[in-house]
Amino acid sequence: MAAIRDTAGSRRAVVLIDGRSGAGKTVLAEALAPRLGAQLVSLDELYPGWEGLEAGSDAVHETVLRARDPGWTRWDWASARAAEWHPVDPDRAMVIEGCGALSRANRPLATFGLWIELDAEERQRRSSARDRGRFDRYWQPWAAQEDAFIAREHPRDLADAVIAGDVTGSTTRG
Repeated sequence: MAAIRDTAGSRRAVVLIDGRSGAGKTVLAEALAPRLGAQLVSLDELYPGWEGLEAGSDAVHETVLRARDPGWTRWDWASARAAEWHPVDPDRAMVIEGCGALSRANRPLATFGLWIELDAEERQRRSSARDRGRFDRYWQPWAAQEDAFIAREHPRDLADAVIAGDVTGSTTRG
């Protein structure tokens, strides 16, 4: 927490939390945001469907963190269409979590980047348990999008800290 505040200095804190599906991004973000007094944006709300990782990542710099009229449009998963607009306070701290949050275009707009690391078997087990198996059929297509994003953007290398998703430890780089 101190590292995040120190990195932000006099600017508002903007934390990007990334990692593969089931790594623990949402749990960490939901714990961190209140401690920072931050707005929480989950890319799960922005992805336009199961093929939308890239669009969700782009939305971070194109709408959520833009200088004028920042915010995002929620994706209505049930009706498979865009829903309501959610403005954000450009002066208030923000935590943005999701696969694709930590990209080369998004990183300069943030004060701190976190990557959560966890093995594939445990991530898939967690994801299936969390969603009661409803989305298991999307695991491989989504993982392919993650693979492409990671190969191109190298989000782990963009992170200020790499955290073990099993919560048994972490490594921090300065």
